[in-house]
Amino acid sequence: MNMFFDGTIMPWLISGLVLLSLLAVSVTIKAWREAKKSPYFFLRQQAKHRMQRYATLTLALTLTTLGTAAFGWQPPPDTSRRYALITNTKPVIPEATASEALLPSRNDEIPTIIEIGLAPASQRDAAIIELADPQARPIPILPAEFDTFEPRAALLPATSLGSIAFSPEVDSRYEAVEPSRRFVEGRFTVYATFRYEDMANGMAWSWVWRHNNEVVSGGNALWKDGPAGPGYIYYNPEGGFLPGEYSLDVWVNGDLMTSANLLVAPGISAGN
Repeated sequence: MNMFFDGTIMPWLISGLVLLSLLAVSVTIKAWREAKKSPYFFLRQQAKHRMQRYATLTLALTLTTLGTAAFGWQPPPDTSRRYALITNTKPVIPEATASEALLPSRNDEIPTIIEIGLAPASQRDAAIIELADPQARPIPILPAEFDTFEPRAALLPATSLGSIAFSPEVDSRYEAVEPSRRFVEGRFTVYATFRYEDMANGMAWSWVWRHNNEVVSGGNALWKDGPAGPGYIYYNPEGGFLPGEYSLDVWVNGDLMTSANLLVAPGISAGN
């Protein structure tokens, strides 16, 4: 039986409607017989009127029974709590930009991330997988699918993106809260915060996330957030973070401007 019936009055309701429908059918048949067999004209007319009323009632009860049964066999509503897990959408922040990279104004509010993936200090220290030096990684190449905009502004001599800090949330000043480069696998959001200087609206910039050197997400857009300030790019993979090394590379006008990596360690049970 469908799980929606369990612990509800639905079986009793449908049973009652079925009994009423059968009763209405029997009364309709009885009125039909009277209309056919009665020797008197007026009695036959009265029986016909009753038959019509009972037939209408039978139809209504039958349709109600079918509709109730169809509703009852639907899967139960999913009331489980949901979290934002779509790779290329934004957190719920006013005036967000149209990309996964978000550079809000200083007066915006940053939502609190309920589930975070920052490992306790004891677990982070116990991780046996070592985090590679980002300088030791092969020089990344900007994938063509994230290089689709022609720059409308040239790089300036002092254009720069600062070093990246990873964290499970950011504060009202858009700075990393409890920054770390080590996390434990699971579903959560990682913010990559940085500062930028001497940018110009119209520059083409791109960001690429990799897991164990395989591209897993990214995007590109024309810059429109002014010359300087704080910013961040966030990532919350649909299936959650898997064990291994993740890296983020950011380009401006085709030049690699900043890069960083983080480690996601396997989950450690409470008994260990």
